[in-house]
Amino acid sequence: MNTRWKRCLAAAGLAAALAVPAAGCSDGEGGPSDVASRAIASATAAVDDKLHEIKGGVNAKDQVTLGAPDRDADGRTTVEVTARNTAGSPKSFAVQIIYRDPGGNLLDTVLVTLPDIPAGSSAKATARSNRDLSGDVRAETGTALRY
Repeated sequence: MNTRWKRCLAAAGLAAALAVPAAGCSDGEGGPSDVASRAIASATAAVDDKLHEIKGGVNAKDQVTLGAPDRDADGRTTVEVTARNTAGSPKSFAVQIIYRDPGGNLLDTVLVTLPDIPAGSSAKATARSNRDLSGDVRAETGTALRY
């Protein structure tokens, strides 16, 4: 199956997942699924904007690991992010964390920065979802740049 087809299926799945809750509790305008869709779109645009601002970044996805998702006291989903600087000089990292449900549907995305990690060292940060995410939430690394 080609990438374009997979994206179409993923978009259709997200639309279907968001439409089901809306059918039961929305008046058609501004209902829960509409609010969730706008929140996801806004978060995705913000992360994309920040990633595009980084000049000279290199793919560092293989230098990033994630812990298990958890919930903080406010009900937000958190995950520990560890970046390992394998370069010969201090580098910063920008890491996109993608939160999904067990079906693979996008729930949220955030960007974590880990500044000035010394050469050969690791640093940790905590990614926190933009809103309360209910149910079983999984975290994955999206784009990870070292700069």
